[in-house]
Amino acid sequence: MRRTRLTLMTLFAVLTLLAAACGGDQLEGGEDAAEDGDGGTEAAAAGTEGGEVTAGTESLEGADITVGSKDFDEQLVLGYISVTALEAAGANVTDQVNLGGTNVARDALLSGEINHYWEYTGTGWINHLGNADPIPDREEQYQEVKDADLSNGIVWTEPAQFNNTYGLAYRSEAADDLGNPTTLSDLGPLIENEPEKATLCVESEFPAREDGLPGMEETYGYQFPSDNVITLDTGVVYSATDAGDPCNFGEVFTTDGRVAALDLVVLEDDESFFPLYNAAPNWTRDTYEQYGEALEACFDPIAEALTQEEMTELNKRVSSDGERPQAVAQSFLEDNDLLGNCESG
Repeated sequence: MRRTRLTLMTLFAVLTLLAAACGGDQLEGGEDAAEDGDGGTEAAAAGTEGGEVTAGTESLEGADITVGSKDFDEQLVLGYISVTALEAAGANVTDQVNLGGTNVARDALLSGEINHYWEYTGTGWINHLGNADPIPDREEQYQEVKDADLSNGIVWTEPAQFNNTYGLAYRSEAADDLGNPTTLSDLGPLIENEPEKATLCVESEFPAREDGLPGMEETYGYQFPSDNVITLDTGVVYSATDAGDPCNFGEVFTTDGRVAALDLVVLEDDESFFPLYNAAPNWTRDTYEQYGEALEACFDPIAEALTQEEMTELNKRVSSDGERPQAVAQSFLEDNDLLGNCESG
């Protein structure tokens, strides 16, 4: 049975990974993240020094596992996929899904307040480990993050297939008025020649992350007028972009179901700036060393089934169709016959 949902105390401990040579904050839910590429190399080396980790052989039957997640639709679905799968395996699950931003979920995992949540390889590599440059190869980035984060007591198991990276989008009916942009490079002439049309809606973290607006502007060689950048709640960004009020362009996530539902045009990242963000289950080392074999048997097939198309559809069912994340998670696992991999005995 699922335990009563607990209330976590707000976690203020900041994990200092390295000194940031470039300064500035990368915030995801208020998180400070270093930007120095050399520091990231040191973090990776520390992960190697963390040594090998051995997957435990105990059954999940009766295991006490607390599951967390961040606070947006995709994370709610992933969190309830974990809750449902672990309960099918016989674990006693404490539901801490919807904790808050990345800093809250990450700090909860580091402190042992939760045993598991899904994190993104790009976030791990850049925000948690302080590397300035993403690794363009999906498998290599995952392996580097996995090796480096072991020194922090975190074990990453196999990542999902989907890539939920950033993008900028606009409403399709405004294409002619905006000059029919198709790539992020196309925004340069618009910003220069018609700056009044270069209005951008973003959620709170994007303007402060080096893998967000500042890094994108540096890569593409332009800058939105500061008064043209409007910060809104994540969900409101989509509706505001679709309405063209107060912005013509909006920050989106590429697996968000509202992109297709609202017929938004996502600009091609023609300079390949945005990192890969493949979600992967994160576990405390103690949890993995006790139950690792059972966790991999349960979660590796789940990760394999979470393709770009599948995750986009699951997100759409929550964000656009109004289904509950718990129900979407349950049907995904059942429709893909994934619970049998988790059930004990």
